[in-house]
Amino acid sequence: MTTVRARYRIETPLDPARVAEVLAGEQSSGTFVRVHGESEALQARSGATVHRVDVVGEAAAPGLPSAYLERRGASGPWRQALVEVDFPIANFGDNLPTLAATLAGNLYDLGETTGVRLEHIEIPASFRARFDRPKHGAAGTRRLAGVAGGPLFGTIIKPNVGLHADETAALVARLCEAGIDFIKDDEVCANPVHAPIGQRVPAVMDVVRRWRDRSGKAVIVAFNITDEHDAMLRHAELIEREEGACAMVSLNWCGFSSVQSLRRRTGLAIHGHRNGFGMFSRHPGLGIAFQAYQLLWRLAGVDHMHVHGLNGKFSQPNDEVVSSAQDCLTPLADPRDLADRVMPAFSSGQWAGTLPETIAAVPSGDLLFMCGGGILAHPGGPAAGIRSLRDAWQATQGGETLDAYATHAPALADALSFFGNAHG
Repeated sequence: MTTVRARYRIETPLDPARVAEVLAGEQSSGTFVRVHGESEALQARSGATVHRVDVVGEAAAPGLPSAYLERRGASGPWRQALVEVDFPIANFGDNLPTLAATLAGNLYDLGETTGVRLEHIEIPASFRARFDRPKHGAAGTRRLAGVAGGPLFGTIIKPNVGLHADETAALVARLCEAGIDFIKDDEVCANPVHAPIGQRVPAVMDVVRRWRDRSGKAVIVAFNITDEHDAMLRHAELIEREEGACAMVSLNWCGFSSVQSLRRRTGLAIHGHRNGFGMFSRHPGLGIAFQAYQLLWRLAGVDHMHVHGLNGKFSQPNDEVVSSAQDCLTPLADPRDLADRVMPAFSSGQWAGTLPETIAAVPSGDLLFMCGGGILAHPGGPAAGIRSLRDAWQATQGGETLDAYATHAPALADALSFFGNAHG
């Protein structure tokens, strides 16, 4: 296979098959008119080809405005179609930013459309081999944390921003004592004046190392190193010097090139935070679906991907969260390549009560179950918050309801009472 296949959902009042051809031309060797030098041989070599067009519905009103169509007096119905386009790999090679520009570039501005959404990308194994793989992924993250089975229970430093370096370290020490597996910075806390990363990393890793030496338990801390490119690489080097295991990056704001460079410069696990993803995905007729999004970022070599959480505080429906987690745990090209799987990170309003449904979605337990308030706001404190999660895990493993298990698990009983009322 010498092409990458992309599936789009488009909306247009025009013939969807013709609009699909416009899209394929715009994103490969064509433009709005035939130009000199655009030979049949060149088109055969470099032109994208429409593989399939399926009309799936129509709307009485356009999903998005188009001045181009308005100038031409176009009217409905606005047909919705699934379009598959094959792009020659030779057009972009192993250049990830150009791959993204090809699959998700100017096509969003095509005047013939009132909606375009990139829904799915399919790549051949030979193309996958050109790009970085996860250094750790799902299995390697388990090894780093020393957790052989079940979910990794994690939390987020709270308050999100504002703690000094020594205060952050004190909270981390408390969480280590409480039995946490994974801790991460919030996406808005990277290198603040009150807790610069040059102070925060040594202070936090000092308590993590001391806990490891005393207990034998490894705790992974994902330090937020989001920054300009050279600074980000320096921050990663600092984490490695301090014997840390993980760096967190805000993917959308660092960009493919910086994350690729980070992957090639460090052995740290890269915790990919997708903040801002809703801007690209929330409208059903515009942007990019998670399958396509995560595939592009996995080609940059990340180890973890955020998927939000079930019954959480954000807008995603549960089926989208579940399918996103399953995308992370699906090898990109070869289904036998189980090393090419990344760890989905469930977060946003998660607590013991959302764990059973999460495990039902990912029965292997290959996931990060991230609870900020679900641990740190537990009425019994962080230790009781973590205990409530482990109680919920034991209940699901034993086939018991949480209510039944809580009769002999006070931390879980308190969580059900406190967070259950909060989630109303």
